[in-house]
Amino acid sequence: MKLKPVLYIASGALLSLIAVASYSFKPTAPKESSVEVQNDGKLQYKWSIPDVPKAMTFAGEKVPLERRDVYEQMQRELLVNYYYESGTLYIMLQTTRYFPLIEERLKANGIPDDFKYLCVAESALQNVTSKAGAVGFWQFMKDTGPKYGLIINDEADERYNVLKATDAACRYFKEAYARFGTWTGAAASYNCGLTGFDNFSTYQRTKDYYNLQLPDETMRYVFRILALKYILTQADKLGFVIAASEAYKPYKSRTVTVTASIPDLTQYAIDNGTNYRVLKTLNPWLRNHALTIRDGQSFDIQLPVNN
Repeated sequence: MKLKPVLYIASGALLSLIAVASYSFKPTAPKESSVEVQNDGKLQYKWSIPDVPKAMTFAGEKVPLERRDVYEQMQRELLVNYYYESGTLYIMLQTTRYFPLIEERLKANGIPDDFKYLCVAESALQNVTSKAGAVGFWQFMKDTGPKYGLIINDEADERYNVLKATDAACRYFKEAYARFGTWTGAAASYNCGLTGFDNFSTYQRTKDYYNLQLPDETMRYVFRILALKYILTQADKLGFVIAASEAYKPYKSRTVTVTASIPDLTQYAIDNGTNYRVLKTLNPWLRNHALTIRDGQSFDIQLPVNN
């Protein structure tokens, strides 16, 4: 959670990637081709603006697309993300591995399912670190994570634990919803902060995201989430196709609760029939070669299930 999303890629940089695409996803007229061969043999591609859906919602809250300013903001984010083909396909591969985990925790915490697309907007479902130091799927800063229940030290950093980090994000969303009264406002505040959104809404005498003048990143933030929701839920229709056999499968693991310190994680992995690399893959929150556990403390470690 931070002021600047780590993957908020500038539209110019994204559009430069489209030169490698082989076709536009928008249907062409009967005698029209999405690519032409010029006299010199070079290919000339034809690009089109993706259609904006007639109606959209976020967490059950209506997006006022009948307003021209809202329509144009939605169109901008659809355009930027629609043509980011490689990134979209990689996200799709990740969703089959991680969406079930995130969806379960959102539901358990009473948070609308649409917030999983906020997670996509933040990190593309990867344990990345931003230039500002925000970490993990939900991009928590080091000083913010502990406020929402995350343990962060040199040996354990639960910002890298997708389940723990999702629970922490849910605590934030509940707090923000209670403060601003809408899930859309709660989502927007995840970008500019509780205090930031509160200050903007207080001065402008409205908490309605679509009526607020906010920093450019926050103005685009919810629309980016909506664009990702639309593309991922309509992927096949839009030409983003991944076979079921290609989709990433969830890791098969078993949970072991440890209550005593582990001085050597490599040896611990070997003793449990695996290796350090697999241990780290299943537990990216382990950040060093040992794990110190204080009295009364415990951690859940994932170990592989041998078929």
